[in-house]
Amino acid sequence: MGHFSSAFNRLAKSFTTKKGRSSDECNGREAAETMAKEAKRNHFMLHSSGTVNVDGSNNFASVFSRKGQKGVNQDCCIVWEEFGCQEDMIFCGIFDGHGPWGHFVAKRVRKSMPPSLLCNWQETLSQTPLHSDVDFDIETEKKQHRFNLWKHSYLKTCAAIDRELEQNRKIDSFYSGTTALSIVRQGELIIIANVGDSRAVLATTSDDGSLVPVQLTIDFKPNLPQEAERILESQGRVFCLDDEPGVHRVWLPDEEFPGLAMSRAFGDYCVKKYGLISVPEVTHRNITTKDQFVVLATDGVWDVISNQEAVDIVSSTPDRTDSSKRLVECAMRAWKRKRRGIAMDDISAICLFFHSSPSLDQVATPE
Repeated sequence: MGHFSSAFNRLAKSFTTKKGRSSDECNGREAAETMAKEAKRNHFMLHSSGTVNVDGSNNFASVFSRKGQKGVNQDCCIVWEEFGCQEDMIFCGIFDGHGPWGHFVAKRVRKSMPPSLLCNWQETLSQTPLHSDVDFDIETEKKQHRFNLWKHSYLKTCAAIDRELEQNRKIDSFYSGTTALSIVRQGELIIIANVGDSRAVLATTSDDGSLVPVQLTIDFKPNLPQEAERILESQGRVFCLDDEPGVHRVWLPDEEFPGLAMSRAFGDYCVKKYGLISVPEVTHRNITTKDQFVVLATDGVWDVISNQEAVDIVSSTPDRTDSSKRLVECAMRAWKRKRRGIAMDDISAICLFFHSSPSLDQVATPE
């Protein structure tokens, strides 16, 4: 952990020195990116199908992704245990690209988001007085304060990523983009940030002992009233094609293009001024002993699998190492059964278990 500690110290110091603001941000981002490289080198980070379980951690993450029938797999994932060198933190993110350059956009956002978020979180912490007017003897206000720090950091991060993506000359994101769903677990607090139509579902134990789903995110589809209102006010259009009843899409004012099936995304600058936004919905939840795991999955899962079915599939998998793979494979079978004749979408899932299992003591293990 020596490299991790020194990198975190550099990150913290970058916001306490008396340099100019732009210099601070540059140094902070470099330190955060160094931590990301070290995490990957030390097997604390996973970019592919596999598992992450650092010895001594309560977290266990299972990741699996399968290409659909539309070409290259445009889904990608990341799990970063001990996020930012903090033993009680983990970052999980799942990204669903679309358009000709969608797989490049998704991978770029996957690479940018964790260090950028870490940098903005550390900067926000450095600007927060140690002794605030808030009465931190009240535990709920402590948790709310922590959440507010993360929400501010996420909003700043997503705005910066979308600006950087537009200026990136190596990736053409004018007609391409990606969704982004991520969570940070900090102790018993989880922060969820969602841009697009991927979904996070929590499995929690009900009073009768059964596992029930709690949907933690909104699927940001164009037909949601608040989303449709924003798009229409910006002169964009929302409607379904005749051969896709029930599938609402975002269109330019005078063209039947690009036909996005989500109302929030990074990239897609052809419709950014017509109501598409990259602002995340940021929420939080305090984990209790009743909460068992959370599933993050792209719409390829949720188009054919219900929240309850997902919880049942994951909880009934004998070895949690195989949980995400089994969920994806069940979704693939459901596509063939329920959507015959329709090209199967890319299907990806992350299953993050909150409580340790004595028999599991490995680190990041790609398949």
